[in-house]
Amino acid sequence: MTTYALVGAGPGLGLATARRFGAAGYDVALLARDADRLDALVAELAADGVRARGYPADVLDPASLTTALRRAADELGPVEILQYSPVPRADFMKPVLDTTAADLDAPLAFSVKGPVTCVQAVLPGMRELGRGTLLFVNGGSAVRPHVERAGTSVAFAAESAYARLLHDALAPENIHAAQLIVPGAIRPDAEHSSPEALAERLYALHLGREGFREWAEPMPD
Repeated sequence: MTTYALVGAGPGLGLATARRFGAAGYDVALLARDADRLDALVAELAADGVRARGYPADVLDPASLTTALRRAADELGPVEILQYSPVPRADFMKPVLDTTAADLDAPLAFSVKGPVTCVQAVLPGMRELGRGTLLFVNGGSAVRPHVERAGTSVAFAAESAYARLLHDALAPENIHAAQLIVPGAIRPDAEHSSPEALAERLYALHLGREGFREWAEPMPD
């Protein structure tokens, strides 16, 4: 059996996507900082018949990401699907004229060094399998910079560029990189941006393997 690894596990989108991929037969590796939260999510998934394990890791600590993903592959099976969707910190979203060079260190580590570290950790296993999927979830500032959210605007744009490069470089190896843009808030009552609806979109991106970027909803003007 192969593994779906989720970086940024939480009770909303993370739990919904873990359920969706788990229902399709994948083992689930959950990565987040809070071990207690991971235990609670694993218990919820177990109640649904999904085999899942939690692996504490911090996206700002590359060594912890590498260790967690390698452990997951050793314990559950090679990672076939990697989803990178941690929630950015509020302090990443300062107005552009108040943003210093130092203010960009953490956002860039979060949105660029984190994804690069994760991809490098799982890519050898995907190559051995002869297939793989890399899923990136970003807010609207990834494609439309927001003057009041400079950190995420700059960092998400860099993450988007990296993901697009992966899409182009890895397609000949049957490894598909795709990005889902969620312009607004993820809400349980949203038709297209509820956790369950987004989980279905991400699963469809994994199966469809065509194109690079999709939008959960049209971007507002």
